Amino acid sequence: MNMDAMPLARQVDFVFKQLEEELVNSPAGTVMIHIRNNAIGKFGLRQNPIESKNGSFEKLERGMTPLQVQAFRKMAIDALQFRRNWTHGEIMYDFAVRPSSGTWSASICYESNYNTSNWSYRYQPKAPSMRESYRDNMES
Repeated sequence: MNMDAMPLARQVDFVFKQLEEELVNSPAGTVMIHIRNNAIGKFGLRQNPIESKNGSFEKLERGMTPLQVQAFRKMAIDALQFRRNWTHGEIMYDFAVRPSSGTWSASICYESNYNTSNWSYRYQPKAPSMRESYRDNMES
């Protein structure tokens, strides 16, 4: 599937469909999506650690239902409207299920990042660098 040809919302929808089986019954975690040139490069799910006491695992809490996963996917797509003017970065969707009340909550973190090694040298200042100025002063 060519991710470059799809709008970012459709790409996020695709990610959540791919992670659906992992999200169902997951009590808490983070969905991570890495974006480069407005295309998703990689994605994954970081689940909260499974704890053990005295060498034995405790009963896992009830996680997300399929209906809650659908609502989570819709919320993730709708939240893209808050992402403004950047094409490279990371989106992190933290989520947690509250088994006692049967509800879930999520928060979203957008991070933009840029790689200066891709910038053209023609945009650098005309003034000599500090290293060149120092070398010229040492030679005189």
